[in-house]
Amino acid sequence: MKHGKILWVGVAAMLGMVTTATSASAYIVCNHEGDCWHSDQRESAPGQVFDFYPDDWYFHQQWGRGHRFHDYREGRGYWHNGVWVQL
Repeated sequence: MKHGKILWVGVAAMLGMVTTATSASAYIVCNHEGDCWHSDQRESAPGQVFDFYPDDWYFHQQWGRGHRFHDYREGRGYWHNGVWVQL
């Protein structure tokens, strides 16, 4: 009887964790000038248009042909003509 109760408590705890867990989102963001970068969120900026791709999209591209991938930057912002613009 004691083992059955422990099992049910474990199952209930596991279900609670599964239902409250949120999936982490990561994106590759590109602007129409060919600048691309990694982001954890979907940013928007006045007058700017961004395309959002899944994080693994990076591995399926031929970089240097119209797209430039920039290193990760801390904080909120976006690339514009090769220059980081902080939001």
